Amino acid sequence: MRGYSAFMAKNNKPQPVTAPAAPPPAIEARAIAICAAHGNKASELLEIMHDIQHEIGHVPESTLPVIANALNLSRAEVYGVVTFYHDFHRHPVGKHVIKICRAEACQAMGTNDLCKHAQNTVAKFGDTSADGKFTLEAAYCLGNCALSPAIMVGETLYGKVDANRFDEIVGKLAKETA
Repeated sequence: MRGYSAFMAKNNKPQPVTAPAAPPPAIEARAIAICAAHGNKASELLEIMHDIQHEIGHVPESTLPVIANALNLSRAEVYGVVTFYHDFHRHPVGKHVIKICRAEACQAMGTNDLCKHAQNTVAKFGDTSADGKFTLEAAYCLGNCALSPAIMVGETLYGKVDANRFDEIVGKLAKETA
């Protein structure tokens, strides 16, 4: 036997019967439910990711194939979206995400000193503080150039932030979450 017939004779063996797959873990189950709530439409991918992040706190790696399957997309397409948009987090973040603008206007007004101060008092860029309250991220324009240096905490934008003002903002937030 040669070619396809030989391949089939060699590889067409009966497969063992396996038990049904276990139900998905809770996070993946939530992702399935969120996709279903959006009609499993690929055009709803951004809204689905926003909903998952809002509910779970980030978009876990384990949800990407679940989303891809539900929306009939490739995992690469879903991964491309979650990594393209900087507002999606693939790992848990602190209760407050602090973004410090590092664009040219803010640099001209002292953001480099602010960045050094923030990294010495909160965490390094991309990291979360030891108490889990704050995650520090770099941003490359928050659109507040006239009031630079600027930071954003959650949805709140702050202008003319120096080390002292930064400490006031972080201190107030720390008390709120205590």
